[in-house]
Amino acid sequence: MRRLFPVPPVTDPTAGPDPDRTDREWSLAELAAAYAYPEPDGRREPWLRANMVSTLDGAAQHDGRSQPISSAADMRVFGTLRALADVVIAGAETVRQEGYRPARVRPDFAEARRAAGQSPVPVIAVVTAGLELDFSLPLFTSPVVPTLILTGAAAAPDRIAAAEKAGARVVIAGDGVGVDPARALTALAGLGHTRLLTEGGPRLLGQFVAAGVLDELCLTVSPMLTAGDAQRIAGGPAVGVPRRFALASLLEEEGFLFSRYRRD
Repeated sequence: MRRLFPVPPVTDPTAGPDPDRTDREWSLAELAAAYAYPEPDGRREPWLRANMVSTLDGAAQHDGRSQPISSAADMRVFGTLRALADVVIAGAETVRQEGYRPARVRPDFAEARRAAGQSPVPVIAVVTAGLELDFSLPLFTSPVVPTLILTGAAAAPDRIAAAEKAGARVVIAGDGVGVDPARALTALAGLGHTRLLTEGGPRLLGQFVAAGVLDELCLTVSPMLTAGDAQRIAGGPAVGVPRRFALASLLEEEGFLFSRYRRD
């Protein structure tokens, strides 16, 4: 992996290879530093980061899953972003299609998480209107920390009861059937979760974009072409005016580009 932006400064050639310019596998500590969340400055405001992958022709999935367009380096970034987050937010359809499991303890990040006052693993928060989920799965029955369910006030009481019986914590984040994105983030912050990460899917990311609450997008551009009619990384209604984000960093490994954009 090598850094393309910000452009590394020119160093003394007699000092040996510049680690930022050298194509090599970065350590987890280096990746964690590169993707660190902004310092909170004493505030308890949530920072919402999205992590998505897209092919050259805009496909966010192949055969309904993101794994076929990913890579080993992409998975290292994926794991690092999870290890830095307080909570990982995912839509119910993504949980079903990707076979979500509980976050696992990463010894390499254990001390950093303790020092930051975080739980041993990030909480998984599932956004769902109907709670049509299999609550017998390990995501609900055996996580290190209880899984959260974000839903609306009109959710069926029997499904809420089933989720709670399985060990999940249900959080109401909407007045009707669905979830209000801004209210969901406020609810998570109220639980002490301010370093937020969403892994989609496209419909959920589209809702965050439309609500204007996305602070950062980590986008892996995969050097693949799939054609077909796969979803883009964000779906749903278009925003009235395109929102401008600024490039914060750009890394490269084996033709995969790892970009990070922040709200401009």
